[in-house]
Amino acid sequence: MSGGDPSAPIGDLPEQLRRVHMVGIGGAGMSGLARILLARGGQVSGSDAKAGRGILALRTRGARIQVGHDPSALDQLPGGPSVVVTTLAAIPKTNPELVAARARGIPVLLRPHVLAELMQGYRTLLVAGTHGKTSTTSIAVVALQHCGLDPSFAVGGELNESGTNAHHGSGGIFVAEADESDGSLLEYEPDVVVVTNIEVDHLDYFGTEEAYVEVFDSFAERIKPGGTLVVCLDDEGAARFAGRCAEGLADRGISVLGYGEGSHAALAPAVNHVATLLSWAARGAGGTARVRFGAPLADPAVDCVIDLTLPGKHMALNSIGAAVACCVAGGELPGVLDGVAAFSGVHRRFEFRGRVGGVEVYDDYAHHPTEVRAVLSAARQAVESVAEAGVGHTEHGGPGRVVAVFQPHLYSRTREFADDFAAALDLADEVVLADVYGAREEPIPGVSGAAIAARVTRPVVFQPDLSALARTVADLVRPGDLVLTLGAGDITMQGPEILAALRAAGESGDPTSPSPAPADTAGTQP
Repeated sequence: MSGGDPSAPIGDLPEQLRRVHMVGIGGAGMSGLARILLARGGQVSGSDAKAGRGILALRTRGARIQVGHDPSALDQLPGGPSVVVTTLAAIPKTNPELVAARARGIPVLLRPHVLAELMQGYRTLLVAGTHGKTSTTSIAVVALQHCGLDPSFAVGGELNESGTNAHHGSGGIFVAEADESDGSLLEYEPDVVVVTNIEVDHLDYFGTEEAYVEVFDSFAERIKPGGTLVVCLDDEGAARFAGRCAEGLADRGISVLGYGEGSHAALAPAVNHVATLLSWAARGAGGTARVRFGAPLADPAVDCVIDLTLPGKHMALNSIGAAVACCVAGGELPGVLDGVAAFSGVHRRFEFRGRVGGVEVYDDYAHHPTEVRAVLSAARQAVESVAEAGVGHTEHGGPGRVVAVFQPHLYSRTREFADDFAAALDLADEVVLADVYGAREEPIPGVSGAAIAARVTRPVVFQPDLSALARTVADLVRPGDLVLTLGAGDITMQGPEILAALRAAGESGDPTSPSPAPADTAGTQP
């Protein structure tokens, strides 16, 4: 097996990227990169701590992957790799494969550098911001596909439409996320940029709010002359950023376009507000947005009604930002809006996991207070919208409850934002808190999920034992409730466990637990 697609034009790859070894190849970003390299005819080997569906999918495409990290993983390709690729976020510098690569003189590159190399020759559309990058990027991909443009893309989650997080397209546009968490977005030189919002995060890397904000300013400086910056004017940090850019980038011919209701538009008076959200209303598990598009997207201005499949005003704003950027990148507005309306979501973004006994379980990647607040607000609006339609009232009267099952991500983030997390979680009716998922960090004394639980004013249970969490939730809920597992760690594995616990409780005849619905479902949107 060659390790790549023998029919792909190998000339599409720089010499250095024709034999690549990837450490942590199963991660969302790394696996996407591997898919593109393989599709372009490259040979790819890799390693990861554990096997999974993503590893299997890459193997079927020709990648040679070893489970477990060991220097021997570097010898899977004939002659060894020409370069080793890794990521700062998940792989420590002491990883034995990285140590061995340096000892052998094999260059070690970070994923963003390689992605930037793969973007050469394309018109690039990148999405940046503290929140909403994956959703906005994914919407843009589907919108461009509906225009027949077949973009290449690399996204931090699997699109429901295609079941993949990356694709080597036949068109001339490349769509990707630009991650600010480690400053790696400065590797790119984009043509079109969307900035969804700017709110302090990742202080473990940046240290100060000023340094965090500054990286976005530096990123804007890397937009190609004649390019376009698309910014949400409903976020204060983003609006201030847009105002600075409208003044500082004008001499390079860079257009700054705004979108949203415009609640902070006064902070960016020189920005052309090209897409105005006139109204938004929850509709079942989705929503309806009325948007006015103006020049240069539509001249004269046109009002459009967009039915969205996902809940929350934040998703409406993400959709509008994606639509503006797609039009700038080459899509026609009617086709773009068809794609926006058809978008059905991304893995781990308000993802429906199943229904048992009248209890619905969803999963979301939200791991910052603002994200938690937005998702819980969307859940609340969805529950109330269903109730208003006359189908969501429970035996207890009124709409069902929103039950948040939250796992904090990173000790440093938990320490910095404990009060904010608690305030966001107070939007739920009931809260179950797991302990901190440390990821790359060592524990910090005195920092745990209990610190957030102590600040929550809603009924709350702190359950640090993940093996007992599903039963804790099953004992708590009742028919009509909507359960949301939230966090960037392994809390995502709890959705199926909660459904199984609900099913077992119903079968046992426990009078305090939901009984199974006549037709239970799992994995399909209701």
